[in-house]
Amino acid sequence: MNGPLSQESMKLAVAIIRMCDDIHNRAVIKNQLIRSASSIEANVHEAQYGYSKDDFIFKLQIALKECNETHYWLELLVQTDTITRTAAQPLLNQCTHIRYMLIKSLNTAKKPHAEEQC
Repeated sequence: MNGPLSQESMKLAVAIIRMCDDIHNRAVIKNQLIRSASSIEANVHEAQYGYSKDDFIFKLQIALKECNETHYWLELLVQTDTITRTAAQPLLNQCTHIRYMLIKSLNTAKKPHAEEQC
C-alpha cells in the first residue's frame, strides 16, 4: 500500500533532508529534524504491516508524535534565524496536513466495526 499518507510523509522527509543539506550549522538540530521527519514515514510503513489492529494504531501514534516533533524542530530553526519563515512555511504546512491525515486515520482505526457493536 502506497497511499496518500505514505506519499506525503515520504515527500516531507525528502524535502527536509534536502533543506538540511543547505544548512551548514546547527548539526544537532538538523540531525534531530531529519530523524523525526524520516521516522514519520518509517512508522506509517510499519503500520501497514502491523500484526494487529492495536499494533497498527500504535505505529500511527508514534508517527503522529514524530510529526509533532518535526514541526517543533522546524519552528526552532525559524526562531534561531537558521532558516526563514518563508523557507519553513511550506514544510510546516505539510507537517500540519500529515498530522490531520494521521489523526483521521487513527480515529477511523479506533472505531469499532459494526459487527463488534452488536
